Order: sequence, then C-alpha cells, then structure tokens
Amino acid sequence: MRSYSFTHAIARRPAASIIRGLRAVDTGAPDLALMQAHHDSYVAALRGTGAEVTVLDALEAYPDSVFVEDTALCLPEGAILMRPGAPSRLGEAAEMEPHLAGLYSQMRRISGEDSFIEGGDILTTETEILVGRSARTNVAGIAELARLVADWDHVVREVHTPPGVLHFKTDCSLMDAETVLATDRLAVSGCFDGYKVIPVAPGEEAAANAIRFNGIVLFPAGFPRTRDQLADAGYTVHEIGNSECAKIDGGMSCLSLRFTPS
Repeated sequence: MRSYSFTHAIARRPAASIIRGLRAVDTGAPDLALMQAHHDSYVAALRGTGAEVTVLDALEAYPDSVFVEDTALCLPEGAILMRPGAPSRLGEAAEMEPHLAGLYSQMRRISGEDSFIEGGDILTTETEILVGRSARTNVAGIAELARLVADWDHVVREVHTPPGVLHFKTDCSLMDAETVLATDRLAVSGCFDGYKVIPVAPGEEAAANAIRFNGIVLFPAGFPRTRDQLADAGYTVHEIGNSECAKIDGGMSCLSLRFTPS
C-alpha cells in the first residue's frame, strides 16, 4: 500500500501570478479566489484522512508553483528533486528542497544539463515506477532517475504519454495495487498490461487525473459517469472543484506531494 497510503502531504497556496500560468489552450485566466476555495477543500480532504498536510506560502515568482507534484518524487527511502522541462519552472525544485530535507534523511536530485523530468509524468505503483516520455520529460531525465533509484530496488519503466497530452498522469491514476483509472487513448498503448484498468467514460477524459490517498479517491467534480464507475467498484470518491486549475492544465495529482518520509 505504499503507493497510495501516506502519512504526509505538501501543498502550496496558488499565487496571484497564476493568471500567467502555462497552458496548452487559452480558455481564460483562473479566478484566484475560486481556485483558493477549491484548494482549501482539497487540503481539507487530505487532512480528513489523518495525514499531516503542510501548506506552503505562495511563490509569486513562479506562476505554476501551486503544482508542487512536478518538483519531486517522494519514495519511502528518500526524495528525488526533479528538473522541470518548462524553463519558467526550473527554480521550483530548489524552492521545495528545504521542506523535504527536513523530513527525509536521503535527498537526491536530477542534475544533468540535458535531463528534464516532471513528477506529473511519474506513476508509482507497488511494483514499478512508470515514467511517461513527454514534452516535459525526456529520455535523459528518465535514465538519470532510473540510476538514482536503482540502489533502492525500484524499477523504472519508460512509457509514452499520448501526443498532445501534457503529462502521463493527465490520462491515468492509481486506484490500488492492481488497478489503474485510465483514458482509452493511453490504455490502448498496452502500458498497463498486467493491471486492471477502469476506463474513463467517453468525453470525460479529464477525470483520469485523480488521486487515491489513503481511504479516499480525490476526484475532479463534473464527471458523473466516471465517478459512478469508481463508486460502483467500491471506492470512496471525494469530489473537488477543479475548474480553475483545469484552465492551466492542472488536476488533482498536481496539487500535492504525497509521502511517508524515511
């Protein structure tokens, strides 16, 4: 259960500069007040499971810094600082480092000048770490991560993010040790062979980015057919508003680092 059962989480308040956040398609600027209200509900849901949740101050210099998941990979043995593939986000990992250093005895970092990797492309299961190659995560970044976790007995498997999709986890999320929620466009690649796949309902592809966090699934509001599929499968689904994060390509997993520190 180490891939979905956690004692800690870290989130960061959205900055006013988030209106300049990166996005594939401009559907309008996020409403900061509404985003903060959604964020508060998100943090409350995490805390409601009994986890210790740290909420960091906003970073105005980094418009996308609310999406803390991209800055690090947190494993039971230690934390690995990422090297984001978007130039405007390169400094975010350094901002996260002191907060993780206070919790982990082992800290490592992706450091190669040609290496880029973001946490949104990493799905950790009970048996392996799947890393999707994307516009934000390259071959060098994946290879460096594989070297850094080898002595912790973690196996990294490179997979491919569908064309036009920001991150691997935009299209999938782990529900339990054997089960993944995924879009058809991702599952058809065969990357989840050996897992049980719950398909996202047609037209609800944005519902694929959810989080199994302890006893609940944090799930973006507005996707009733996929929500009902998860409920029918026995999961406790907790819906959270995501309309504003979605305007800058964000989802449930992006908003936190989830871990049990060493």
